[in-house]
Amino acid sequence: MAKDIKISIRNLYKIFGPSPDVALEYVRKGMGKAGLLEQQKHVLGLRDINVDMHDGEITVIMGLSGSGKSTLIRHLNRLIDPTAGEIRVDGEDVMSYSEEQLRRLRRERMSMVFQKFALLPHKTVLENAGMAKDIRGYTTSDFEADARKWLARVGLEGNEHQYPHQLSGGMQQRVGIARALVSDAPIMLMDEAFSALDPLIRSDMQDLLLELQGELHKTIVFITHDLDEALKLADHLVILKDGEVVQQGDPQHILLEPNDPYIVDFISDINRARVLRVRSIMSKSGQAGDNNYAGDVTEQDNLETVLKVSEGDMTLCFRVMREGEQVGTLHMKDLARALVPTAASADRDKNAA
Repeated sequence: MAKDIKISIRNLYKIFGPSPDVALEYVRKGMGKAGLLEQQKHVLGLRDINVDMHDGEITVIMGLSGSGKSTLIRHLNRLIDPTAGEIRVDGEDVMSYSEEQLRRLRRERMSMVFQKFALLPHKTVLENAGMAKDIRGYTTSDFEADARKWLARVGLEGNEHQYPHQLSGGMQQRVGIARALVSDAPIMLMDEAFSALDPLIRSDMQDLLLELQGELHKTIVFITHDLDEALKLADHLVILKDGEVVQQGDPQHILLEPNDPYIVDFISDINRARVLRVRSIMSKSGQAGDNNYAGDVTEQDNLETVLKVSEGDMTLCFRVMREGEQVGTLHMKDLARALVPTAASADRDKNAA
């Protein structure tokens, strides 16, 4: 059954400059980002964005610097107001919110994890973790048990009375995640949350986020410029370029069916065996007889795992399992085809040569 839509963005535009409404008319008539800046001296931040974010899923918004991804996430809690368009949370139009409703949205329904940690240096780890409840009027004794629980859950048990400057970058970001969890907000906004971390720590934080999400099923909006991170985390992937959505959907589908040369460039150097999953290429019909299976794999296994099990034998066929039930069949010849770059990517490489 399809999950409920938690956040809905419709026909969203953002133009920066002294007369955005005037500039908007030029954009609606087809003027692009470069032309708007050159001719109208306005900056096109977002253009006709339409995205649904489903309850309990991780929506990853990715793109290069200047693509509009951070501008977009700041619209969700109205840190930035759009030039035109609609933003709905739980079916409610947040553009119609009063100041009091907006405060409740930011304090109780949405938490935010920042790239630069945003911890208060004069407060302890415990106090920082409980900050969302502190500003709602709770005392330390009110939130201490929750703060300790979530600090322990993110691996910081025993650090409650330290200060941010006594922690490493990875530990500080764990405090940021614990703070978001203590707030009890059903929506987490994460703006380049792991980008300032070293690669190994970053990978650990991604694993931690996925582990927590498996238990809590928050609605998470995650901003990144890193494709590997996006493919690892996303249930729904939105790729932006120059303020516009180039493609969105299941990241596995985007890898197999890129619809734009910009995306082909993004995915051309990716390790397809590591990121593609069995569920994306398995056959749901025409299954082989039981005696012809070389073994079982799960639908969430990546292709690299299957290659190791098969020892490279392209004649084999595997049963695909989900919770003890067969849901499909994987032929190694289909796996081999999935590892070949798309035609668009091959043409690009040929032209470059």
